Amino acid sequence: MELGNDTEISEFLLLGFLEEPELQPLIFGLFLSIYLITVFGNLLIILAVSSDAHLHTPMYFFLSNLSFVDICFTSTTIPKMLWNIQTQNQIITYAGCITQIYFFLLSAVLDIFLLTVMAYDRFVAICHPLHYMVIMNPRLCFLLVLVSWTISVLNSLLQSLILLQLSFCTVVEIPDFFCDLSQIMQLACSDTFLNNMVMYLAVVLLGGGPLAGILYSYSKIVSCIYRISSAQGKYKAFSTCASHLSVVSLFFCKSLGVYLSSAATHISHSSATASVMYTVVTPMLNPFIYSLRNKDIKGALKRFSVMARLKRPIILDLETCPRVQISKSQSQ
Repeated sequence: MELGNDTEISEFLLLGFLEEPELQPLIFGLFLSIYLITVFGNLLIILAVSSDAHLHTPMYFFLSNLSFVDICFTSTTIPKMLWNIQTQNQIITYAGCITQIYFFLLSAVLDIFLLTVMAYDRFVAICHPLHYMVIMNPRLCFLLVLVSWTISVLNSLLQSLILLQLSFCTVVEIPDFFCDLSQIMQLACSDTFLNNMVMYLAVVLLGGGPLAGILYSYSKIVSCIYRISSAQGKYKAFSTCASHLSVVSLFFCKSLGVYLSSAATHISHSSATASVMYTVVTPMLNPFIYSLRNKDIKGALKRFSVMARLKRPIILDLETCPRVQISKSQSQ
């Protein structure tokens, strides 16, 4: 790697959680456990939704897509971090860093859009229950997911392409366990005005816009629930969106806190700890929130486990099976 004031680099150094060697085994075990729980939990939700006909509804269609995106979200960052800890190597290549940024932005924006779509789904279900299946028809559901994917891909592609135009100084240390767009731009020697404008515009449009949509949907939901006369009806209506509201609050509060702190010019090494909260912890908690608070998911998981046990091969003991013994005696 050449050194100079303005040079082309081939690699970055990821410093997050790698500065204290005595804690490496603990950190490795912790993040490996979190990653396995995240992947296994979200896979269970996908399998439960796909295998149970009772869950073939718009809400669970969006939930299965959210679970898939959460698996991609954590797989973008944690495996590389575990590899770095295991090999005691802090290096990530320039191409690897750009690729990580692309898929990280893709997964993050998809998460936001899917949460927004799910909020709209709850709004229609609670405020327009008689027209729910007409409004949330399969074509509209597929179209909403397709639009979410398209916007997310285009945004990630744009951010990655303009990032390729930057040149970097000799300081290529990233105080985090993955390549974060805002931190990478602070390492650049060239002008980042266009990059900052595009990034802030994306945050306003792709972050603020969906957040406003979610808040509007829930304001209407609260208004509809308030007009319900019976307490049981209010509880039943609120319980259908309680899990989604918990996930939305967790995701946006953690994301907002991290990016407000990273907006400062000084890069703190504590940013790695803050990033963990929404890049690692939130995807891990989503399956627990939806399964523990949702009777349909819990029922589907129980039925899925029963079906899995029933599909196991049955091995007959020819010496102890009564029918076989009778047929053997008759043949003699």
